[in-house]
Amino acid sequence: MSAILTPADENEIADMVREANAAITPLEIQGGGTRSGFGRPVQAAKTLSLKELSGITLYEPGALTLVARAGTPVATIEKTLAAEGQQLAFEPMDHRALYASKGEPTIGGVVAANVSGPRRIQAGACRDALIGVRFIDGRGEIIKNGGRVMKNVTGLDLVKLMAGSHGTLGVISEVSFKVLPVNERAATLAFHGLSSKEAVGILCGALGSPFEITGAAHLPQNSEGPLTLLRVEGFASQVDYRLERLKATIGTGLECSVIEGAEHERLWRFVRDAEMFKGTDNPVWRLSLKPSDAPAIEEALAKKTDAKIMFDWGGGLIWVGVDDAENGATETIRALVSGFGGHATLMRGPEPLRGSIAPFQPQAKPVARLSAAIRGKFDPGGILNPGRMVA
Repeated sequence: MSAILTPADENEIADMVREANAAITPLEIQGGGTRSGFGRPVQAAKTLSLKELSGITLYEPGALTLVARAGTPVATIEKTLAAEGQQLAFEPMDHRALYASKGEPTIGGVVAANVSGPRRIQAGACRDALIGVRFIDGRGEIIKNGGRVMKNVTGLDLVKLMAGSHGTLGVISEVSFKVLPVNERAATLAFHGLSSKEAVGILCGALGSPFEITGAAHLPQNSEGPLTLLRVEGFASQVDYRLERLKATIGTGLECSVIEGAEHERLWRFVRDAEMFKGTDNPVWRLSLKPSDAPAIEEALAKKTDAKIMFDWGGGLIWVGVDDAENGATETIRALVSGFGGHATLMRGPEPLRGSIAPFQPQAKPVARLSAAIRGKFDPGGILNPGRMVA
């Protein structure tokens, strides 16, 4: 087991990184440890844990701005925002169900993995809400980019670059977000018994309508039969109007019901956190492609694998669980998705599998060269999460 470093502030992180860089000592960067099963296994001599680097350093509800240290639990941030009727609009996924992990998800980990949930189709991803970041690069230098309030934001390109870098470009120490008000009411229009082709037609039709859908999912293997979900949020009167118009225009002649309250929240938590794969160890893939191609992908997978499937983002995101014992499942999935111009990410799998394949979709050679050059600029010694994203 590697030694664990727990810096208490940004300067301590910089000192530790400088020391590691001088000694060419690989570091595994860790927040709450809830996503340790994602990506390639990191072979590091030491773990740099950010759990002590916690706390909200600035919150201005009137300016819709929040700044927090990287180790701040997401739950703490959500509680603080909720007290002011606000939220992180991108609805970050909690990976503990998927990985059977303990600990607390941290806001730095959310940014490092660009974690976003079902509302991404309407509110954007984590990187879209991120307005500022402070981090320590592989040389131990402290870098600030963006701002702490919306009116002072500059240099957003580097802010976006850090989101989804998985700790390979720098150790994130502080993040700044644009937040949004919580909606007055939320309800789900649920359609029962649709085929995946019918469901994707409904989802795409709704997303193309003026009714501001904030969640569009399809559960083809639901225990009580296929379930297609459209979420509507806003002022109470707006939600009533949108539900009625959706029934009249998108759902004409179809069996549907309106779900609210605790059941509504449970359903979207189930979708957001991919809870259908909870309690199993089988590999889980995340496929990104055109929503209109989702039914064909599902049909092709059914012919070659015994897959568990769920659609989100109107069909643009497909969660796929396959039996660990199925030979060639990796090749099958990658070949199918590539044939449709999409990409596939191995979200969960045994360590030997994650070490033997590319968990992230392999990049085209020109893009891979550019990515390597960027990593070389930020972490010339290759000490930050080495191997996490590429071998």
